[in-house]
Amino acid sequence: MSNHEEREKELIKPTVMLDTEGAVPISRGYTWDGGEIPKPMHVPNPAARAIGAVPRFVAHMFRKLKNHLRASEFHRYSLEERERLSEFESFDYLPPHSTAYKIWSTENRSKDEWEVWLMMALIGTTTGLVAFLLIQLIDIISETKWHAVIPMVERNDLALGWVTVMWISLCCVSLSTALVVLFRPSAAGSGIPELIGFLNGTFVHHIFNIKTMIAKFLSCALAVSAGLPAGPEGPVIHMGALIGAGLSQTTFGLRLKHFSRFRNSQDRRDFISAGAGAGVAAAFGSPVGGLLFVMEEVSSFWNIKLGLQTFFCCMVSSFVSGLFNSAITDFSITTTFGQFRSERVIPFYVADRLAINFLLFLPAIILGCLGGLLGGLFTHFNIQASKLRNHIRRSIKGTWKVRLVRMADPVIITLIVGTIFFFLPHFFECKAFQCQPPMSGFVCDNTTCTANSSDVIFTCEQEKPLNPLINMVEENRLVHFNCPRGVKKEYMLTDGTRRNYSNDTYNEAATLLYTTGEAAVKRLLSRGTHLQFSEKPLVGILILYSFFACITAGSAISTGLVIPMLFIGSIYGRLFAYGLVRWFGVHDRDSYWGWIDPGAISFLGAASFFGGVSRLSMALTVIMIEITGDVEFLLPIMVTVLISKWVGDYLTHPLYHALMEIKCIPFLDTEPVIYKEHHGQDDGERGIADSLELYQARHAMSSPAVVLGLQETVNRLANTLLSTKHGGFPVVRDVVGVERYSGLVSRETIHHLLNQGEPFFLKETDLDKLRDYDKFIVDEPSDVGLPFELLGYVGFKSYLLDEQTIRTYAEDPKFNDRYIDLSPYINQSQPTVPTSFSLKRTYIIFRTLGLRHLPVVDVLNRVVGIITRKDLMGFSLEEKVSMLRKAIIRKASCRRTTRTPTTSTVAVHNSATATTSLGSTSQGALSRDKERTNTLAIPSTDWQ
Repeated sequence: MSNHEEREKELIKPTVMLDTEGAVPISRGYTWDGGEIPKPMHVPNPAARAIGAVPRFVAHMFRKLKNHLRASEFHRYSLEERERLSEFESFDYLPPHSTAYKIWSTENRSKDEWEVWLMMALIGTTTGLVAFLLIQLIDIISETKWHAVIPMVERNDLALGWVTVMWISLCCVSLSTALVVLFRPSAAGSGIPELIGFLNGTFVHHIFNIKTMIAKFLSCALAVSAGLPAGPEGPVIHMGALIGAGLSQTTFGLRLKHFSRFRNSQDRRDFISAGAGAGVAAAFGSPVGGLLFVMEEVSSFWNIKLGLQTFFCCMVSSFVSGLFNSAITDFSITTTFGQFRSERVIPFYVADRLAINFLLFLPAIILGCLGGLLGGLFTHFNIQASKLRNHIRRSIKGTWKVRLVRMADPVIITLIVGTIFFFLPHFFECKAFQCQPPMSGFVCDNTTCTANSSDVIFTCEQEKPLNPLINMVEENRLVHFNCPRGVKKEYMLTDGTRRNYSNDTYNEAATLLYTTGEAAVKRLLSRGTHLQFSEKPLVGILILYSFFACITAGSAISTGLVIPMLFIGSIYGRLFAYGLVRWFGVHDRDSYWGWIDPGAISFLGAASFFGGVSRLSMALTVIMIEITGDVEFLLPIMVTVLISKWVGDYLTHPLYHALMEIKCIPFLDTEPVIYKEHHGQDDGERGIADSLELYQARHAMSSPAVVLGLQETVNRLANTLLSTKHGGFPVVRDVVGVERYSGLVSRETIHHLLNQGEPFFLKETDLDKLRDYDKFIVDEPSDVGLPFELLGYVGFKSYLLDEQTIRTYAEDPKFNDRYIDLSPYINQSQPTVPTSFSLKRTYIIFRTLGLRHLPVVDVLNRVVGIITRKDLMGFSLEEKVSMLRKAIIRKASCRRTTRTPTTSTVAVHNSATATTSLGSTSQGALSRDKERTNTLAIPSTDWQ
């Protein structure tokens, strides 16, 4: 036995040891008597190692890419990013339960819920109309552009066609980026990361503003019409949420009495969630998908009642958008108003259904893995492009120079993308309509198609007849480019059916590029078009389109990525299908092998890439079914989406969450997983998962806490605002010489109270006359000095004092004996946790209740620290736990040098706060407990 093994056997004993002050287990399953913590010896099963070799190799390759993180790992913020992180403020989900709020709630109570359902109907109707107008505007601009350019191309006048395309596209994108950069920067991008962060409890400025609405609508319409690889779906979701905020809080500037009760933080967030779901319903024609999208991705707070209201809102939105889309094209009525047409209501309607086969699940699994892998790559390079943009902007000095650079970015991309996509079809040969043997009822060769009754022969003009599986609708969608036109003829078969044949030609690349992204996806998903596209054009378009879509997202225009994700996935799905067609051949759709259809496999590819980038599961499955109407493919879509999510999560963060990290928007996930190092860990490899149940609230809190009294001098309040950036302050009252916790007051409330001026302040002689607001009864409201609606909690505006006014209050001696009574304005129902409370349960309470602050108290209800959103973010928890473990190791090492190791087992030791009752604990023990708590807390400079 080696010396190391003897030492290990001597020092490790089978029991559980906690730090003698109630900290964490030093080594799970072992007792340590001193010195360094021994490394556990791992002897993995060879079979398990072999099975896990492939995913480890893929993850290792991803780790070679800069800043690769799996979905379960946390972003490590730099010092500069932490400064940006501290600029964001958070807010509570529920309004503060103060006396002022009780009075406001009593005055604004309602006996019925009709206002809620009416508001949901208004949000759904408005969102549906806005989405309809946006899609119509995009179609008109795009069709006008291509209707002017295509005749020039067909005449081989490529130079004039290119000039026309670039002039229209550059004008559109220049106006689009100017609206964002100069008018409303908050309208950039899809807005979904900001929306997710806001509904998680982080206040993001200007994202719910009428100016943002106008800029986003126009910028999105112009940018998508310019021909960039982008789509309008993301902005529509943001605009739906914006409509929900605008109608419910201010009704876009109008003050409607019936809706005044909605002007609080809880209702505001609920209506925003419903508006986001209505945006999905309007953009995709997917009401159930909108509901699931909000529940799964956007909203952090959910209940059955809110789900039912959101479902109703999504239903109304889908109804309105479908009603107008069915009857109106290019702002002209094309059919009887009120008649819902499937091809108009369902964006990618599939008329030709296929019976699925259990063999289809193998391509579903393969495409799911491919979608997760490619989605991870796409996410990584998109984040790197965003970081490069941020680096360039930071290196430029001058506001206008930065603005010019931001505006030049999408213009340059448009110039490059427009030029390449315009001339790319020129490098591919023209394609003729082809026979497609074998077909049911036909025997074909290269020149003729003969019916089974051999007395009738159908001969095509020149060489190749029209593929009978391409119907006239698909034929009319094809773009000739500069290919020669042929003739079309209709023949009648012996059974009375008619077939169309032609020797016409078309350009495959132009068919996908000389149109809108939505129309291109429709062509890729079309069924029965086995020979409509070939491999070379699809490969070229896939590479170029993926690259340009990656760098376009993140530029200073208002666009989304849904259409690009569907387009990219559809292309590689169709390429995969062509391999199956070459292997198994073409079969009638009613045969056993009829499921091998390029359009059907392309459908799975679209779902896989969408899932690999967004990591949606339930919502994405339902959305994909609703946008095609193909319920038969439900199970294969479920398999593809789940596998793409699993593979993608193993490689990178979801795109929207990664963008929140780049923008430094604080976000609390459902449940954090922290990691610690283990023996044999490779460089860059993640450690093993550690449980937050092993840690306590005092290990994450910021200490000491700045507290205020129920009645404070104006001078003290002003100095507190100047000396700290904390977003809230615990309020204490003196009870027999002990300052016990009483509630919490926000920084904004103090600003509003100071803003009332000297007539509002109290003199010392007035303090004895103050009312005890703890005895306030809801049914007998009484006036308070400042109404709740003026405290900054109602609506979005918050009027804060300027620094000069605060300094006047802080330095003028006369304000040393002027007081403000905080008791009517403190949140009397602000939760607290004891120092020994489980850190995991602390996290759950904080996130579930949507808190902004969580005070930590000792057994005498004295405030010893405070926990904020940033204290519970993953990177902060890992750092604090790591520091704690290092401190324990150092303490164990010190004990090792001062005493001889014994073989006795160290018993589990709970903290004094968990085992000592209030009545039997001495003041000395409590002081020591408070001292020990403060030494294990990590100081913080900002409580937001």
